[in-house]
Amino acid sequence: MVYSLGVQWLSELLGTAIMILFGNGAVANVELKGTKGYHNGWMIIAVGYGFGVMIPVMMFGSISGAQINPAITLGLAANGLFPWSHVLTYISAQMIGAMLGQFLLIIAYKPFYNKTDNTQAILGTCSTISASGSYLNGFINEFLGTFLLVFGAMLILHSQALMHEAGAAQMGVGFLVWVLVASLGGPTGPGLNPARDLGPRIIHALFPLPQKGDSQWSYAWIPVVAPIVASILAVCLFKTVY
Repeated sequence: MVYSLGVQWLSELLGTAIMILFGNGAVANVELKGTKGYHNGWMIIAVGYGFGVMIPVMMFGSISGAQINPAITLGLAANGLFPWSHVLTYISAQMIGAMLGQFLLIIAYKPFYNKTDNTQAILGTCSTISASGSYLNGFINEFLGTFLLVFGAMLILHSQALMHEAGAAQMGVGFLVWVLVASLGGPTGPGLNPARDLGPRIIHALFPLPQKGDSQWSYAWIPVVAPIVASILAVCLFKTVY
């Protein structure tokens, strides 16, 4: 079945919002004082983001492709695998969805944001942070993680072995995100997705949280630019070789 561009736009918006709610929701559960999961460890965050990507892909994959990531949208378009005429529609949906998801998340966790005085922890529930303080390290981490995400997802979703097993392929993408966050999450988070970082960072800047601190706008270009460059190259490699 072919869905209208409007339905695809709504699906990308909802899918991205769900990803943020599940992914950043796991971060909030670990980082904010007083929650049931406070200080329960990084693996909760990895699971939250793994399933946070898997569930929207399974929900909306057959409708919009469930790209839920401007880097993937641009990577596909730059390599002739997605129409440029749909790019702005998709990216606008992804950005609005990311902001909506973060707004709803802050509403849900508002009492715990009020209790938390660690500004880094609060920002971490919204956007990525370079743990080393190095912009170069941040760029390398976001580039490498996104390259592995996009290249791996392209191979999984186009695998001959999974040609008639769409659900298994979509689960594979979720496990790929899970292991990427568990293994490469230490340096920056990671973002791997411009909308996942920029949308919630905007909400962090605008929402009147009592002890939120700085939104670190000087760093904000890295989790936007690095994933886009990595995605374009990853799709190019996939298309050229496979």
